[in-house]
Amino acid sequence: MGAALGIVKPGAYGPVMLYDLLRPLIFTLDAERAHRLAIRAAALSAGGTAPLLRDIPRVRPVTIAGLVFANPVGLAAGLDKDGEAIDGLFNLGFGSVEIGSLTPRPQAGNPKPRLFRLVEDRGVVNRMGFNNGGIDAALERVARARRAGMLGINVGANKDSVDRVADYALAVGKAARHADYVTINVSSPNTPGLRDLQSRPALDDLLAASAAARLVEGRRVPLFLKVAPDLDRAGLEGAAGAAIDHGIDALIVGNTTISRPAGLRSRAAGEVGGLSGAPLRELARAKLADAISICGGRLPVIAVGGIDSADEVRARLDAGAAMVQLYSALVYEGPGLVRRILKAL
Repeated sequence: MGAALGIVKPGAYGPVMLYDLLRPLIFTLDAERAHRLAIRAAALSAGGTAPLLRDIPRVRPVTIAGLVFANPVGLAAGLDKDGEAIDGLFNLGFGSVEIGSLTPRPQAGNPKPRLFRLVEDRGVVNRMGFNNGGIDAALERVARARRAGMLGINVGANKDSVDRVADYALAVGKAARHADYVTINVSSPNTPGLRDLQSRPALDDLLAASAAARLVEGRRVPLFLKVAPDLDRAGLEGAAGAAIDHGIDALIVGNTTISRPAGLRSRAAGEVGGLSGAPLRELARAKLADAISICGGRLPVIAVGGIDSADEVRARLDAGAAMVQLYSALVYEGPGLVRRILKAL
């Protein structure tokens, strides 16, 4: 299965060639089924007795909150929600892998279909809804992972929670025992009311509780805050201010967008959910510039959205991003993308 999806150790043909040959077949599958097969392939590529490739390229190493990332290209949350393929994903060359979002209790997420390719636009729309098997099951897998780089755990609240602040504090406390850093995700558009937590004073309550929960046996585990690209400048100012006030270590800007830029050609462009991939690029660039201006060097900013090449990585880093994360570009560029980017850098 690893060979079928191109997630294999480099060999005679290489993962890139295999993926290019088989992508038309993969794209005949329902997007969520293809996603599940990709996770299975990545897990098999480093499972059992398969060697873990510990040659994560050291290209422009980055230090955030005392953590040294071997390179500035990370995997965004959402691909491996349940921590099933951590080692296989590190094998692709990522300096960091972020799993999740994980919630205190398992939840099925939104009804299917809920994941759509926008092939003509090189984008993706999802309305997954924090589908995951719960944080406890995922942390059992994390404990077994060999992990070659920095591991982030992205946490959220259950959809039916009566106390979302308590959900975040509980999840942060559990994740902090296993993660190199924990990301507080208040940016998903697919859980009703979740984005309301990006605004003060709700965000202050959430961050205060999370900051207390991250202290584990004398260790202050770094906390990152992930916000939506749909925040206006005032919203970004409020979120950044709260993050700084509560000692958050980095701001991730951003997630998927509920907006739709003009000119989208794909039939699925009108599906309800968050849009990612190439159509998000211009908005993501603009929000990165706003966040860097607002933070003024007081808080590292991590860029996400529409990143699919070494040139785009360079542009975000040159604009002031501490590092970048990508995900949707792998759908179109294949598993060789990360090492191509790092080689070009």
